[in-house]
Amino acid sequence: MKRLTTILFCLMMVISVSAQEQKKFSPEKFQADLEAYITREAHFDQQEAAKYFPLLREMQAKQRAIYARMYKKEKPSGDAKCAEAIANYDKANIELKQLDQTYHKKMMKVVPASKVFDAMKAENDFHRNMMKGFQHGGRPNGPFNGGGKQWGKRR
Repeated sequence: MKRLTTILFCLMMVISVSAQEQKKFSPEKFQADLEAYITREAHFDQQEAAKYFPLLREMQAKQRAIYARMYKKEKPSGDAKCAEAIANYDKANIELKQLDQTYHKKMMKVVPASKVFDAMKAENDFHRNMMKGFQHGGRPNGPFNGGGKQWGKRR
């Protein structure tokens, strides 16, 4: 009986450790899943994907740099400093939109606009579904797990 209890305890520990490892976020896996989902949803062939994704990754890196500037500061003291922080935040948002516009134009030079549109929709759906999964306290129900949805329609 003591041996059976020890075996069951060890088995539960292995399952617990395995479940914890599955919940760790991997940026590489996230990016790979995102690209696989976009490829499927936008119906990219190999050549289109090879042209599109370097531009997407480049745009994302620049977006992350802007987001880092936007969110790295604590609340300033005083109304004048807060007003300045708000103005800088607004400028950064405009910069993000201009960056999107620039890269969307670049993307439409390498793949058809209809596929860029589908890729944008797929990326939005992917992020939305990933966040839904994290909000519900578990593994994301990401689009690559069959959780995709139609753009503009709520579930």
